[in-house]
Amino acid sequence: MIENNIEDKLQRFLTDFYTDLILVERLSKKSAETYRFCIEIFLHWCSRQHIKLADVTVQNLVYYLTWRKTQDKSTLTLSKDISSLRSFGAYMVRRQKWKENYPLLLERPKLGKNLPKVLSVEQVEKLLATIDTSTDLGKRDDALFELIYSCGLRISEACGLLVQNVHINEKTILVCGKGDKERIVPFGEAAKAKLELYLTEVRPKLVGSVIIPEVFVNYKGQPISRKGVWKRFQELETLSGVEAKVHTLRHSFATHLLAGGADLRSVQELLGHSDLSTTTIYTHVEDKELADYHEKYFPGHADSE
Repeated sequence: MIENNIEDKLQRFLTDFYTDLILVERLSKKSAETYRFCIEIFLHWCSRQHIKLADVTVQNLVYYLTWRKTQDKSTLTLSKDISSLRSFGAYMVRRQKWKENYPLLLERPKLGKNLPKVLSVEQVEKLLATIDTSTDLGKRDDALFELIYSCGLRISEACGLLVQNVHINEKTILVCGKGDKERIVPFGEAAKAKLELYLTEVRPKLVGSVIIPEVFVNYKGQPISRKGVWKRFQELETLSGVEAKVHTLRHSFATHLLAGGADLRSVQELLGHSDLSTTTIYTHVEDKELADYHEKYFPGHADSE
């Protein structure tokens, strides 16, 4: 009972922080959700280290980020952690819990131009084949991750996809991306079959008589959260032995399209990138893969060209 009370108190505190991000810092809902998620991890770490929130020091923050590095977090993730902590520090100062915004003293890691991790088609198939489609939630996951891969969706786009924006017969969806920018994305027969099965047989049982506009819902019939999708994907990752993140499916989608002969502009449109330079990183992924293949099959010849 005591543990439940502590968790309830923590969630109320995080809700207040989230509200502050929206109303005071004017962040978008997606950014606020990300910051809330990052700070929840930080608060749980403080609890395990027996550090009272009011007593947090810069040294504690450095130790926390060091721990995050040991979890194999990318430079980009660590940068998001610091951004979240800085907003949290401002919140704590406004609430007069901290004398100053300590995270402002932390240095952001330099973001290198690391190429995104990409799965092969075989690895994607292995990952999706791990899903237990004998259950209702398994059928939902099958449709969810197939759609994320075959449409190159961001996790927030999949969670926010509306029933009214799914056109089964035309095999297209209307996606609301960053900055509320809309785009139409087609999907294939595999996604159509899985999505149709979920929408006609599974989803009605989950939502019951309640009207829910979002396509994908959890076992309670409520819109599925990004955290819920992350958690389910981690389970699939463990079962399949394929190391990846949900966003890796989007990277793989783009790279596989380019490898199949799609032009860069088309891939840009499908991904919803406002700048073509963002899309060109996937051409570098292909270049690296070609170099790796050359090195593998023609050892000793790579430097002679």
